Amino acid sequence: MRRRVTVIVTILGTMSALSAKAATTTIPIVFAIGSDPVKAGLVPSLNRPGGNVTGVTFLSNVLAAKRLGLLRELVPGISAVGDLVNPTNPNSAGETNDMQTAAQSLGLKLRIVNASTEREIDAAFANFAEQRLKAVIVTADAFFSGRRDQLVSLAGRHALPTMYWLREFAADGGLMSYGTNITDAFRAAGVYAGRVLKGERPADLPVVQSTKFELVINLKTAQTLGVTIPPGVLAIADEVIE
Repeated sequence: MRRRVTVIVTILGTMSALSAKAATTTIPIVFAIGSDPVKAGLVPSLNRPGGNVTGVTFLSNVLAAKRLGLLRELVPGISAVGDLVNPTNPNSAGETNDMQTAAQSLGLKLRIVNASTEREIDAAFANFAEQRLKAVIVTADAFFSGRRDQLVSLAGRHALPTMYWLREFAADGGLMSYGTNITDAFRAAGVYAGRVLKGERPADLPVVQSTKFELVINLKTAQTLGVTIPPGVLAIADEVIE
C-alpha cells in the first residue's frame, strides 16, 4: 500500500489473497489459489467477481476424492489411508469433509493427522508408520508445498506410498500426483495481471477455472517401494517419470 503498486498478485495461499483483500479496496488484486474463491470470501461470484479482486482457481482442494480413488487403485486391498492435514489452512475442514465422504463411498477408513510445523510433519509420518498404514494422501496446502523435500523424504523413509497434488512432488521423488497443471494456472494469473496493468478492471474479469489436470507417476519410486502400477493407471497417466 505504501509503495502504491498498480496490482497485487498472490499465489498458492488463500490466506495471502485474503490478507491483500483486507488491506485494500482500491488496488487491483489477482490471485491464483487451489480453493473455491467464493467459499473463501474473496469474490461473491466466479462470473462476476466485482470489486477489486479476481484471479484463477486451480481446484486443488475439490480434487481430493479423485486422488483418493487413484491411490486405492494403486495400492489395492487397503482398508485405511493416512491423511496429512494442515489445520491452520482455512480450507482444511471442507476438504477433510470431502475426503471423508469419498473414503466412505470407497469403503475406506481415513486416519487424519494434523501438522502445521516441520516437527509435526515428522511426527505425522511416524504416526502413520506406527498405525501400519499402507498409503497416505497429502492434503493440498501451500505450507506443505514449501516442505516438498521433507515430505518426499519421509514417505520414502517410512516406505509409504503417498499421493500429492502437484507434479513437482512426483518429479522430486514422490510416488504420484494428480492435480492442475500449475504452470498453466500461473500463466493465466500472469495474463490477468497484464490485462489489469493495461487498464482493465478486476470486476470485469471472471475468475478463471483450470481445466487441465495431470496424473504423474514416478516409476523409479514405485519400484523402490515395491509398488506395481496397474496397467489401467499407467494408461491414463499424463507423465511417467522413469
